[in-house]
Amino acid sequence: MGSSLNYEGLKFEKGSVAKVTDPLAVEQALQININGKSFTVVMQTPGAEKELTFGLLYSEDVLKKDSVFKLEEKKNKAGVIEEINLLIDEKDLGKGYLSARSLLSVSSCGICGKQELNDVMPNENAIENSEDRFEIGSVLRMHKKLFDNQKLFIETGGCHGVAAFDKDENLLSLHEDIGRHNALDKVIGELLFTKKLSHAKVIAFSGRVSYEIVSKSFRAKIPIIVAVSAASTLAVDFAKEYGLTLLSYARNGKATCYANPERIK
Repeated sequence: MGSSLNYEGLKFEKGSVAKVTDPLAVEQALQININGKSFTVVMQTPGAEKELTFGLLYSEDVLKKDSVFKLEEKKNKAGVIEEINLLIDEKDLGKGYLSARSLLSVSSCGICGKQELNDVMPNENAIENSEDRFEIGSVLRMHKKLFDNQKLFIETGGCHGVAAFDKDENLLSLHEDIGRHNALDKVIGELLFTKKLSHAKVIAFSGRVSYEIVSKSFRAKIPIIVAVSAASTLAVDFAKEYGLTLLSYARNGKATCYANPERIK
């Protein structure tokens, strides 16, 4: 199974009707187990399942950067990965394992099933304001590079994209997924696997920015988020408190910075 499948439909336009065949982004369930026990089920677009698992569990404070673990995959008859099993010594699991989310994590919500409000707030210091500064034109170029490379979105119009860049505008990782936070988890997971997480300075995002996007970026210590759409109030408040620079409405050569603008020249 690819990342898209063709579906037939009827298109109604200006009083006429025609048969069409359109590519749609695939959504399927991925079950993540820890030592053989189900931890969560994520609705995601097929591909980069191991990166998604590592990124998600890192973002949820279940795994650490230097955790020693093994990932096993189980495929269905069509050869599509439907389960990932994390093998790890339980003493090496983080606090996130003790406050596991509910079994079903839908593709549009990164904090669904949290047991208590305190579970969504980190117990870490804010990101320090380094000497790195970015011209607004540089940030907008990185965001455009994301859109120029969103092949699945161009094909289907039905998925989100996330890209990570270093201070020199080099593209470190780009992933697409039907779920906003899934795409970010895949990017973080790849950066962890390739040992490039510390080089990531900017996250470019294709959709709106809500709390879970900011919290995952904070956990990964990526200081700048630039998105094409709006940010929620909680996302902005969180970004201000924890030292992230947050830009929204990045389009047509413009962007609005709502938090920590000192990193932008």
